[in-house]
Amino acid sequence: ERLAPAGITVELRNLSEQSLNALERDSDVRASDLALLADALKINLEIGEVLLPDCILDPGFRQNASGTTIGMLESVMSHLVAAGGKVGAVTRNESIGNELVRRVGEYGFASHFVDLEVLNLSFNAINDEEQWHRALKIAVDCLASKGATVVINGCSAVNVNQSQLSIPVVDPAELALKIIADQMVSKVN
Repeated sequence: ERLAPAGITVELRNLSEQSLNALERDSDVRASDLALLADALKINLEIGEVLLPDCILDPGFRQNASGTTIGMLESVMSHLVAAGGKVGAVTRNESIGNELVRRVGEYGFASHFVDLEVLNLSFNAINDEEQWHRALKIAVDCLASKGATVVINGCSAVNVNQSQLSIPVVDPAELALKIIADQMVSKVN
């Protein structure tokens, strides 16, 4: 709920046992996508509710599909590109990074995507903010030198300290929720 903007209620749901969270291998990424897609089909949403999978890789989301599943990466990239951003991204490992880059291309944003930096951190590093920030600072500086004006942090579970970073790093879950809230307000008005 710390990320939920005013007017948005967030309900966290644990999905099936089939959904993987560490995503260490490419096969884990594919399995997670299929598992979340299957889980999403079982969820009955009320009018005005949306499903936002809490993963930068948009598992279970299919672009241009009808429905109420919102892709975190797709919505965040759309927003940042519309604002004129040259976007970079960081991910914890190469498997996550490969899928993020593939999705960016699939969504048509490759020309606005500067590059990806892989932090090469273990799943446990998500809980070690000091280790994450050391690796993040180096990666952000590298992306800035390549022309990035904003960076997507590929893991929303990490609280980012902006004070040590040369360019803004966005939390994709926080920004996606803000975008959803803004869209809901514009529909009402």
